[in-house]
Amino acid sequence: ARLDFIQRWFDHGKPSAYWISGFFFPQAFLTGTLQNYARKYGVAIDTVSFAHEIEPSMVSKGPDDGCYIHGFFLEGARWDSDAKVLNEARPKELFSTFPMIWLNPKVDRKNPTSGVYSCPAYKTLTRAGTLSTTGHSTNFVLMVELPSNEPCSGLFSRYR
Repeated sequence: ARLDFIQRWFDHGKPSAYWISGFFFPQAFLTGTLQNYARKYGVAIDTVSFAHEIEPSMVSKGPDDGCYIHGFFLEGARWDSDAKVLNEARPKELFSTFPMIWLNPKVDRKNPTSGVYSCPAYKTLTRAGTLSTTGHSTNFVLMVELPSNEPCSGLFSRYR
């Protein structure tokens, strides 16, 4: 599947959405997306970060800025497409497919202080990896801000 994804990209040009699970090192792809934005608008890359839109409305072509990604799963929780919020997992459902995300670069963006759960995304289930020079696990990909009606602590105890 990974080779097919890359081959289609090579044969047909940039896809409208990227299968994030298909990358060996997704962090490099995400950094490149931020770099492309910074170069396009002539801003310092360290002032740019992603805003997150879950289930973006138009995905027939890629966005003007940022990228659409898919291929994530939730463990111990689910995405409620009707309410557009993070919700409790259904009984006996340990994992659920997560919908597409628009990673939309913004300059000097302030993180929301309420109404979201900052959900860590990892490459594998183990959540463990080697500590890299960035201070993060090599298995860590990014934090995704998920709208939530419930307050969520930084301990991630409610949704794991």
